[in-house]
Amino acid sequence: MKQIKELFVNKNALAWFVLVTAVALHVIDEAITGFLPFYNQAVYDIKARLGFFPAPTFSFGMWIEGLIVAILIGYSIIPLVARGGRIIRVVTLVVGIMMVINALGHLLGSLFTKTILPGMWSSPILLFAALYVVVRGFRYDV
Repeated sequence: MKQIKELFVNKNALAWFVLVTAVALHVIDEAITGFLPFYNQAVYDIKARLGFFPAPTFSFGMWIEGLIVAILIGYSIIPLVARGGRIIRVVTLVVGIMMVINALGHLLGSLFTKTILPGMWSSPILLFAALYVVVRGFRYDV
């Protein structure tokens, strides 16, 4: 228990934990609000219009299992994030920036379409958590 407590004294590890938890919440939100059918239909529509679009479609099982594995990996690397280093800094920054884009996509898409898109409810939490990781990544002090 003491090791876990010491781990979260590290601001980078705490930021990463908050982000992974926000991603888990976001996945639950997407699953409940029907994100996957929305996403798959969007991919089919874009492919029909353009003839080619490099985005895959997923079955629910494949999608949810992949995200669960990603979340478990995210939690499992918390000690690496706490230890720091150039590679883990780049990884956390890239993931943080991707999650900022993800959250903004849900929020701005909802504004643009004047509809609550699947996954929109958890997007503000995801946005703030991702920004926290990005800020920590650029200030990589403990």
